[in-house]
Amino acid sequence: MTNLPEINTPFLLDFLTKLLNTPSPTGLAEPAIALTEQTLKAFPALKLSRNRKGALLATWPGERDDRPRALTAHVDTLGGVVKEIKSNGRLKLSRIGGYAWNTIEGEGCTIFTRFGRTLRGSILLTKASTHVFGAEVGEMKRNADSLEVRLDARSFSEAETLDLGVGVGDYVAFDPRVEINAGFVRSRHLDDKACVAALVAAVKALADSGLRPAHTTSLLISNYEEVGHGAATGIPADVEELLAVDMAAVGEGQNSDEFHASLCVKDSGGPYHHGFSDRLRTLAEKHAIPYKVDIYPDYGSDGEAFWTAGGDVAVALIGPGVDASHSYERTHTEALVATTKWVLAYLLET
Repeated sequence: MTNLPEINTPFLLDFLTKLLNTPSPTGLAEPAIALTEQTLKAFPALKLSRNRKGALLATWPGERDDRPRALTAHVDTLGGVVKEIKSNGRLKLSRIGGYAWNTIEGEGCTIFTRFGRTLRGSILLTKASTHVFGAEVGEMKRNADSLEVRLDARSFSEAETLDLGVGVGDYVAFDPRVEINAGFVRSRHLDDKACVAALVAAVKALADSGLRPAHTTSLLISNYEEVGHGAATGIPADVEELLAVDMAAVGEGQNSDEFHASLCVKDSGGPYHHGFSDRLRTLAEKHAIPYKVDIYPDYGSDGEAFWTAGGDVAVALIGPGVDASHSYERTHTEALVATTKWVLAYLLET
């Protein structure tokens, strides 16, 4: 059985590209929230609101409202905050989110000052030139002390950088470098903008078909997931189960790949709800959705954040396979479509 509404894949990829190109490090995710909100306004059946943390909640009345459900995905991403303005005018960073320092070396970035000005820069080793430092370039450990932001400005002292309006606490967003080639989507921050795009594409597919969810459903687009508390609040109190939609970890020893959606049955926080997960497997098989089952050894989700905060719901986790997570990531359109179909199947499940 495969009678799910048709997915507008060009719409999915276009919205995903716009979202990826919208800087949104945790703490400064408002532009991505606003873009998602504006896109969802095209579907008048949804009731849109924000919580005090700035997350977006979209509620869609269903065919029945006695067993409300929720799904969540997050738009906030990895990034940095200015920790120090160095004597040479360059910037020392404090990390936002859990990434290895070496994964941002050589990356372009944008600095957002509190006065509304943006500046461009690059993240480099303090001893970046092989012609000057020789073998030391390869031998240096990559960490907060050995990496710095070189501003694209005439600034070679702390005073000159301060005069540019840059200060401690300013946000730094890493360039996504989005490319779509041969069905592959390559970019930073597919975690978790790929899944936000899948949710929005599922809403469009359902609405364009003149359908609505089988049960009243809330979509929480969270904005603090990368630091661990995104969906700790914001899920309506009467919701009975929560489907977290987040990327699947691809790599050596993993069952997930870039061409399938994956069901995570356990991560570093423990197992997800077995009965709910099993229902999702049955749904995928019923609708011929290509999927994998996997365990993620060093991973947490917004579903767990809600559980940890005391949420009394069943939680399960699905998402597209993403290679090189928390680095320069890549997935495939097939995985995005499979995830969107799985979301649709869940929305229509009676």
